[in-house]
Amino acid sequence: MSADPTPPAEPLDQAAVRLDKLKQIEALGVDPWGQRFDGHQAIADVRAMTPETFDTGTTGPTVRIAGRVVGKRDKGKIFFLDVWDQTGKVQVMLGAKQIGELGWKLLNLTDLGDLIGVEGEFGKTKLGEPTVRAATFTYLTKSLEPHPTSYYGLGDQETRLRKRYLDLIYTPDTLRRAHQRVKILRTIRHHLDSQGYLEVETPVLQAVASGAAARPFDTHHNALDIPLVLRIALELPLKRLLVGGIEKVYELGRVFRNEGISHKHNPEFTMLELYCAYGDLFSIMELTESLIVACVDAIGPSSFVERTEKYKDDKGEEQERTIRTPSFEVLGPRTIPWGDKSVAFAPPFQRAKYGDLFRQHVGCDMRDRAAVKAKAAEFEVPDKLFDEKSKTGIEKEHDVLVNDLFSEVVEPHLVGPVFVYDYPAAICPLTKRKPSEPTIAERFELYVHGMELANAYTELNDPITQEATFRKQLAGQSEEDSMAKLDDDFIRALRHGMPPAGGLGIGIDRLIMLLTNTPTIRDVILFPLLRPEGK
Repeated sequence: MSADPTPPAEPLDQAAVRLDKLKQIEALGVDPWGQRFDGHQAIADVRAMTPETFDTGTTGPTVRIAGRVVGKRDKGKIFFLDVWDQTGKVQVMLGAKQIGELGWKLLNLTDLGDLIGVEGEFGKTKLGEPTVRAATFTYLTKSLEPHPTSYYGLGDQETRLRKRYLDLIYTPDTLRRAHQRVKILRTIRHHLDSQGYLEVETPVLQAVASGAAARPFDTHHNALDIPLVLRIALELPLKRLLVGGIEKVYELGRVFRNEGISHKHNPEFTMLELYCAYGDLFSIMELTESLIVACVDAIGPSSFVERTEKYKDDKGEEQERTIRTPSFEVLGPRTIPWGDKSVAFAPPFQRAKYGDLFRQHVGCDMRDRAAVKAKAAEFEVPDKLFDEKSKTGIEKEHDVLVNDLFSEVVEPHLVGPVFVYDYPAAICPLTKRKPSEPTIAERFELYVHGMELANAYTELNDPITQEATFRKQLAGQSEEDSMAKLDDDFIRALRHGMPPAGGLGIGIDRLIMLLTNTPTIRDVILFPLLRPEGK
């Protein structure tokens, strides 16, 4: 749901006005920072009750709620407040006679953003609005900073990201996504735990950045006087645990890459990596499919298709509001919206070979070197890398050029969900080769609408081949590059014998983007990296 444009801020002297009200509350003998308030109910639970119209001879249930004031309307001897908690919002009606002299004085000192508690009868007004008619009024916290004057009033993207505490209150979708993220993570853990996987924690600080081709964040440990890096992947420590006999292992953890920021990239993000002894590419494919379907099922009704309808407010004036219908009721089972498109996650997912897709969309065989170079020129994909030292272009290896063409030409056509498998071996240094075709790696990636969601291998457990591929990958790299050091201990671990295994990596933030229909990674991470204010 898009928020309304940010309304005019309260007057600049509001901070002074609110501070004066704070002193007046203290003068009344009331603690403006509140005390324990037991027995309050979630507003959603209150709204789930069936309200009767007030003063029709039927008394409604007594309820007790606590929350933040996000709307205030003065009707003389009656105030109407909109009170919000993390489960929803409800109207509260407060009369001078009902809440007493002290309560009335406190109510007149209440601003938008203050936290209050009320107890009273739940019913509905003559216009049909569910309402709590307060019998008691308890002051819980004074807000010294002004809040938006409209519940949907936090429209500025910069403000939303920098003041996430306000964004959670005034942008309902932000709070919804935060809850869905937790639900997805719980589902992943439950699904893997139920299949015998063991969740572990591996070091964030490492001596060697390994497991991916990415630039790390550098730091220094003073006591040992050694350089360290923040991890760029979870892979190699987990494989050491495979060697140690933990046959099914996973980690949900933060990784850090000192690279750019975009709608799909944040330098700090969450990864799932798992490894299964005696598995392979296709057993991991089946696991990935069942895992994602479980996540879709877990949050299904929380995905919505929106429509706008008109209604009359408590003044009888016509307004517009957005109605959100669970997408499964509109789009079909296990089908969720993605922008103006949709994604059907009903298994089985499509499976397609890398080479077949390359031939279909690029128009040549990926092994045909001359044809690949010609297609690179046709699609304007550079066939050289610029070298800073020589100030000249270095010709790309054939398989690197093939993969660049795949990214540029093929990926936009991958609507999916589709498992793309059998990648060129030269771009997969940690992957086992096909016994019948050593130029092909037993690897898959899962794509949905051109976005990569998962990456998996039949893991390379041959220490001799692994060391050779590492050294080839490192050859010619500068000391500043992330993979400029060989992880000798990992090779030593492999030499002790790692079982044949399948492995999987999923970017959790991208998965949540897709499942919650969110176009930018910043809106599924509560605190994304931002440039400091004023810079």
